Amino acid sequence: MNIIADLHTHTIASTHAYSTVEEMVTAAKERDLYAIAITDHGRSMPGAPGPYYFESLCLIPKEFRGIRVLKGMEANIIDFEGNIDCEEPLASQLEWIVASMHGNIIKDTPNIEKCTNAYLQLSKNKNVNVIGHSGTVNFKYDYEKVIPELSKNGILIEINNSTFNFKKDSMKNCVEIIKVCKKHKARIVVNTDSHFSTYIGNAEPALNVLKELDFPKELIVNASIETMQSYMKEKNIEI
Repeated sequence: MNIIADLHTHTIASTHAYSTVEEMVTAAKERDLYAIAITDHGRSMPGAPGPYYFESLCLIPKEFRGIRVLKGMEANIIDFEGNIDCEEPLASQLEWIVASMHGNIIKDTPNIEKCTNAYLQLSKNKNVNVIGHSGTVNFKYDYEKVIPELSKNGILIEINNSTFNFKKDSMKNCVEIIKVCKKHKARIVVNTDSHFSTYIGNAEPALNVLKELDFPKELIVNASIETMQSYMKEKNIEI
């Protein structure tokens, strides 16, 4: 099993990533992907792109080198009420929004109750497509409460391959999340969170864990063009 789209990636616009959009798309082409989402960090993140970056993503062709390029953002969850740093009208203009918690953004001390509330409130945000790397140790939440709500509202739970490479202390939580998603038939997306082009589309560690847990392929949105396009139609994203 492979992924046919990498839907959480960063370019040099995030300043702590090291490849251009063109290099990322070229890497996607070399791995024979169908699509890639460019999701640089929202403005609360230190070193985030400048004022007009996200509004100008429309300048990038819809299809480049045979790859469908989704224009998006990794928005920051900025508080435990589930607010993000991507508001209207920009939120509706973007094609793909990953919403994530980062330790340098939320200053209040996290706990399971606070994080659970944040994700439950966020589940009501119709502009969000994906919850990013939610297995992070410091931001554990009640998976049984939150995942069914996200799923009901068409928000995908990300299995972030970068976690398996660089944040091994979060792997236990990721396995638990996968099991709860399987139990509730919640759709997931497997992404690399690439900050350099050579990582694009290479999600083997995460996919191996999904295989070991016998996770249904039909619940992995970016495991086939058919399931990917079906989700895009559901969200009114141009194919």
